[in-house]
Amino acid sequence: MMDRIDTFRRELEKLINKYSMENGSDTPDFILAKYLTDCLQAFDTAISHRGRWFSSTRHSIPPSAIPPSAIPPSAIPPSAIPPSEPITRAIGEGEFEE
Repeated sequence: MMDRIDTFRRELEKLINKYSMENGSDTPDFILAKYLTDCLQAFDTAISHRGRWFSSTRHSIPPSAIPPSAIPPSAIPPSAIPPSEPITRAIGEGEFEE
């Protein structure tokens, strides 16, 4: 009897094959499908561990503690980006030109 992840893996194999996504790495579709489902399962396990850690320690990360460099640009809506400031460059000690 196949469980949900096996059914998903088999469908993923078909999808990989349908769009020839195995061509870039010259890896059989069943190996790519297995790799991707293993990644999903590993990620699920990591999230579960993270959830247990946060709930057991009562820690949470406030949004202000996340450095801007950790936020991918694609996650920032254009409306949240302030208008750009004029760029200045140094031309000498203590002197700037716009």
